[in-house]
Amino acid sequence: MTRFSWSPFSRTIASITLVLATVGGAVAQETGERVKPGVAAAISQQMRQFIAAKEISGAVTLVASPSRTLHVVASGKADIGGDRPMRPDTIFWIASMTKPITATAVLMLQEEGKLSIDDPVEKHLPEFAKLATTQGTPARVTLRHLLTHTSGMGEISPKEAREIKNLAGLIPLYVAKPVSFEPGSKWVYCQSGINTAARIVEVVSGEPFDTFLDRRLFKPLGMNDTTFYLSDEQVSRLAQPYRKTSQGELELAENRILYGKGPTSRDRFPAANGGLFSTAQDYARFCQLILRGGEFDGTRYLKPDSVKLMTSLQTQDLKTGFTPGNGWGLGWCVVREPQGVTAMLSPGSFGHGGAYGTQAWIDPAKERIYILMVQRENFPNADASDVRASFQKEATSDKTSH
Repeated sequence: MTRFSWSPFSRTIASITLVLATVGGAVAQETGERVKPGVAAAISQQMRQFIAAKEISGAVTLVASPSRTLHVVASGKADIGGDRPMRPDTIFWIASMTKPITATAVLMLQEEGKLSIDDPVEKHLPEFAKLATTQGTPARVTLRHLLTHTSGMGEISPKEAREIKNLAGLIPLYVAKPVSFEPGSKWVYCQSGINTAARIVEVVSGEPFDTFLDRRLFKPLGMNDTTFYLSDEQVSRLAQPYRKTSQGELELAENRILYGKGPTSRDRFPAANGGLFSTAQDYARFCQLILRGGEFDGTRYLKPDSVKLMTSLQTQDLKTGFTPGNGWGLGWCVVREPQGVTAMLSPGSFGHGGAYGTQAWIDPAKERIYILMVQRENFPNADASDVRASFQKEATSDKTSH
């Protein structure tokens, strides 16, 4: 995997050459190196068609290389009722795109010798000694099981989650739920496992999960709009979520992760399974860190071997994912056999989607990052939406021009 170092001088030149333009109702922000104009136009046209068909209210699309953003375009509305347009800095609930960030935190601590992904969970959370199967026999779950969705752990209800203020409060509830299969024998998407991994990060690091991420990832990477708890200013840039009605209209939807609370409220736990808000450009920085083998802007956050471990197949032949042909790494979905919505990606590409249609996929063979930000609740399958397929099809047809 090729790694790049972007000098302060070149970053300054790039920032000077940023251009803001309005094309067909879309706000575009691009660097001197960019996708071909025809590709950018095709992406924008596809998004406008989905907006006109009331599939989505708007979108931000982004394509990046290991060192820079090649394309970012905002189309449509962030708030239909308020007539507020999408912008490149619009903030989205990224939902399960939080999971790869959680896995990154775990691997950072493994590198420091503070844990191992093969540790039994009870080593760090003694309560897990009581975790049992439906037959009442002890269930030995490891961190690897947590990060690959192979733990078999049970889930709590939204009503139970609503009452919990921190990750520590989740653990007794999880331990009380029986494990549904022998850990490692099946793949079942598991929210409780990811939150348990985050609680281990807290115990091992000695600080709250959100504080750890701010200090170790978000602030150093310049991900200033990535957070579990928005400021008032950030709320003003938050995209409204919508759902499509049976009459073909878009109506406002709720953000399920908030459990009826406001996005600025800290009266809720930092949901490592899907609680982050972010922008396309912020998340691109995280993806560049991973694509560059754990280094960004001259600073190493992870060793290449840790990145390879996270983004390579860990689930062998188990059937996984929400689209065919995939396996699972540690916190990442991995494309084993490209097909359907992943047909345009190379084998070994990896990424993650979110409940409301957000997507981020990294193709190391092509050295490209593809990010789609939308806020649509009731896609039949958020990972297999036509919006994602159309964006990736147009974006992957590009050969960069200068």
